[in-house]
Amino acid sequence: MKVHAIRTGSVRIKTAQIEGRGHGVLDILVDRNWSDWLPTFAWAVEHDEGVIVVDTGQASHLLGGYGRSLHPFFRWEVRFQIEPEEEIGPQLRSLGIGSRDVRRVVTTHLHMDHDAGLAYFPNSEILVAPGELHQASGISGKLRGYLPQYWPKGFNPTRLVLDGGPFGPFCASKRVTKAGDVIAVATPGHTPNHISVLVEDDDATIFLAGDTSYNEGLMLAGKVDGVGSDTQVSAATLAAIKRFAATQPTIYLPTHDPESAARLAARRFVPAAT
Repeated sequence: MKVHAIRTGSVRIKTAQIEGRGHGVLDILVDRNWSDWLPTFAWAVEHDEGVIVVDTGQASHLLGGYGRSLHPFFRWEVRFQIEPEEEIGPQLRSLGIGSRDVRRVVTTHLHMDHDAGLAYFPNSEILVAPGELHQASGISGKLRGYLPQYWPKGFNPTRLVLDGGPFGPFCASKRVTKAGDVIAVATPGHTPNHISVLVEDDDATIFLAGDTSYNEGLMLAGKVDGVGSDTQVSAATLAAIKRFAATQPTIYLPTHDPESAARLAARRFVPAAT
């Protein structure tokens, strides 16, 4: 297998979103400090059963109105940079991967910077956790900060039910390939139904982490972000990831970690606890 890191533009967010301060979204709204420009990665797994895309990244429609007047987060708390050629479709084509080559798309969650490229995959099976789809849909989804109005017309994803039992320290899982070497696991926190995708590749597990943390250091330190509604759940997920990485070589790849692509290229494992 080969896993490609695909940078779909950049994002700036408040520092209180990256590392929580105990008061959730309120801390983000009053924070005046912005992060540097951070990458937004999507991932393509070249597999014998067909290409699997994990998250679809940003798209240029995020630079438009997208409901800014309806939600304070859109208005004040996030800034995007992306050119059309940085969207996932053109980047896959530059790798020699056409949309028909993509058998499945797995979404870690449905926030705008993870699902904005869904329209590039009309012929692929889209896998979404049922609880995440419920959270993101309709008027209530918009109020929670999702953008269901930008999903492709007729969007009807396959419900990714994690009914495969525990996987290591993760309480629920589902193998998404017949070979069993690509596994979705429950990693709630950033959203209540967030999942991560584990790719078992030779001597290592490639951990496509979505937004379980904004970088590897925060995961190792057990520092939760400022978005999740339950800090105990978020902390438990980070602890589970750390325990997993202690049992086997693991390449941990959060979506917005500036070092993720370099760690993947160098196959740098999560450092052992000291």
